[in-house]
Amino acid sequence: MIELIPAIDIINGQCVRLTKGDYDQKTVYGSPLDMALEFERIGYQRLHVVDLDGAKSKHIVNSDVLSQLTAETRLTVDFGGGIKTDEDMEIAFNHGASMVTIGSIAVTEPDRFLGWLDKYGSERIILGADVRNGRISINGWKEDSTEDLLPFLKKYIDAGVNKVLCTEISKDGTLAGPAIDLYKKVMETYPQLHLIASGGVSSIDDIKALDAAGIPAVVFGKAIYEGKINLQELWDWQNA
Repeated sequence: MIELIPAIDIINGQCVRLTKGDYDQKTVYGSPLDMALEFERIGYQRLHVVDLDGAKSKHIVNSDVLSQLTAETRLTVDFGGGIKTDEDMEIAFNHGASMVTIGSIAVTEPDRFLGWLDKYGSERIILGADVRNGRISINGWKEDSTEDLLPFLKKYIDAGVNKVLCTEISKDGTLAGPAIDLYKKVMETYPQLHLIASGGVSSIDDIKALDAAGIPAVVFGKAIYEGKINLQELWDWQNA
């Protein structure tokens, strides 16, 4: 059964969602802690948190929000956005993150990423693979690299990575449905991978389709906040 991971994106300490990663297309939904407590009340155990200020600033900004989420809930939090230095890694883990998602550094400083993988272990490091037009995008989706998705993944799977969060940027925040063909291609190529699909989820049916396609996990956000997914109904389906 697919793992369900609700998402909270943070700007200025508030829960927000962007459309296609565009900071000018921002909708504010209120308190991250209120959302996290609701997820926990229903029974969810995981939470994906992105510091969008951090991604833009190239260093962690909303560490206080991370501390609040991990101190006041029992959710297992994976955290990303702005992790560029050894100090950022320490901040994330010291403020309660169980795992971190690393994207840009894996492209721009592969030796640093491999050092973190060696130091913290593959259970605590999620490789972020944000894709636009088949290429890995970096720095808060502001730049496209020259890295193609499948060779990029192979390089790090060979080095010990086993968790990958793959976001199809053209789908993200659009409620247009997930890029199932892309995720199936990744799983067919690397069947051992714990792939976390992200972007475009608009309904419980989308999540059921990902599950039917054999995708191990899914991150979803905007569909929650726009009332497209009933969290209790989704939880009941998974636990039926």
